[in-house]
Amino acid sequence: MAVVIGAAAAGGTALGAGGAASVESGGGSSLKARDSGKESARKGKHEDAMKRLGLKTIKKVAKRELKCAPYAFGQVQQFFVRHPCKSLSRMLLAVGDGGGNTVVVTIAWVRMPKAAQARDLRDLADRDGSGNIYALPDALLKGAGVRFTGDHYASRRDGALVVIAEATSGGGHPDPGVLEDAADVAAQFPVP
Repeated sequence: MAVVIGAAAAGGTALGAGGAASVESGGGSSLKARDSGKESARKGKHEDAMKRLGLKTIKKVAKRELKCAPYAFGQVQQFFVRHPCKSLSRMLLAVGDGGGNTVVVTIAWVRMPKAAQARDLRDLADRDGSGNIYALPDALLKGAGVRFTGDHYASRRDGALVVIAEATSGGGHPDPGVLEDAADVAAQFPVP
């Protein structure tokens, strides 16, 4: 399911509808670089985490919400109507490789009342075509015609917290492996 920017009325750009977590591909970062990037990400060192993938931060925007349903679509939105979240934090991160390629990463942290609800949410969001959470609206996205398709997607759950990350090209021709690695590392970021 491909969704295009223009969902500002609902609170931002739509994330694609789920996908598999990062896998080793022909391009992208080395396993060592990705693992050290994940370690930096877990410590909340966003810039260092991306730097380990060979990417430099261009822009970072974050916002926190008290409700989730207005910022979601599809079956995920319906899930939030039946099971309201406790909080939602979203971040939009633009990074570049120094060679004219830009990667845009969107991350959503959803805190549910119970771990079982978080498990159900992650299972739903990880399914293709089920909907997801909108990315933060940003002029950077609109100007570049950025689309999130779910092709470069990662998620994780920690108790009642679900983290969903997705990466896409923001310009140039970033390697698909780099996009996978960026999503995989961003899914490790702690709540801002």
